[in-house]
Amino acid sequence: MKPAPIALFAYNRPDHLARTLEALSRNEPASDSHLFVFCDGPRSPSDAKMVQAVRDHVGGITGFKSLQIVQRQENLGLAQSIILGVTLLCNEFGRVIVVEDDLVTSPYFLRYLNEALALYEKDSEVISIHGYVYPVKTSLPDTFFIKGADCWGWATWKRGWDFFNPDGTKLLAELEARKLTREFDFNDTYAYTQMLRDQIAGRNNSWAIRWYASAFLQNKLTLYPGRSLVRNIGLDSSGVHCDSTNSFDVEIANQPVTLQKLPALENAEARRAFTDHLRSLRQKS
Repeated sequence: MKPAPIALFAYNRPDHLARTLEALSRNEPASDSHLFVFCDGPRSPSDAKMVQAVRDHVGGITGFKSLQIVQRQENLGLAQSIILGVTLLCNEFGRVIVVEDDLVTSPYFLRYLNEALALYEKDSEVISIHGYVYPVKTSLPDTFFIKGADCWGWATWKRGWDFFNPDGTKLLAELEARKLTREFDFNDTYAYTQMLRDQIAGRNNSWAIRWYASAFLQNKLTLYPGRSLVRNIGLDSSGVHCDSTNSFDVEIANQPVTLQKLPALENAEARRAFTDHLRSLRQKS
């Protein structure tokens, strides 16, 4: 199967973007992959210089089978930019790999995502493939499923993205009506429900919380690697949506992920490991 197209979303961080692209281009399937770069427009005149620096950089990208740059004249914001871009590529190609401009990937990132997309293409219970995993204290299997969906280096099919519901109000109402907020919050260890309430109130513009809720409410699963293939370098106060923290920092896997077809069931031990990690973050804060 041909590699899935890559959607890369960028805004105003040329240095982060350069590191993201350098790592991505070192992936073996990069030269066979079509890269689509979505450049958002400036929010204000003060952003214009850095936005232009990003556009100047992406114009010189090499190492991929093809390059298509979508330059937005207006500022859509990250949520709308990702929603429109992912929808566009899913409709055209049936699947997509999604990367933001602050993610440094393992050389085996694209291989893992493409192989997993092929392996689980017909499994309707599986909604997406994810490349990042928390730095948990316990040993994890090579791959495993967790209910929901995630946002730091991921892939999906059109059939999965079709479940995305942008209406946070409806998602929250269903979570509360079905009394699922505690499970949604990993046993009250992370405030995902509050994040959704904040999105509804306009205090954040998160597409990711709506993607997670959409998948969770449909009892869909996301495949994770036991060793992270992604490191987020944007948790340094440089981005619009994230503060500075090293709580999610990981060592990137330097070996390929071993893929073996798994039953479409959530891994209870992995979920406990996620819950314990999120609880430890909450206790630190």
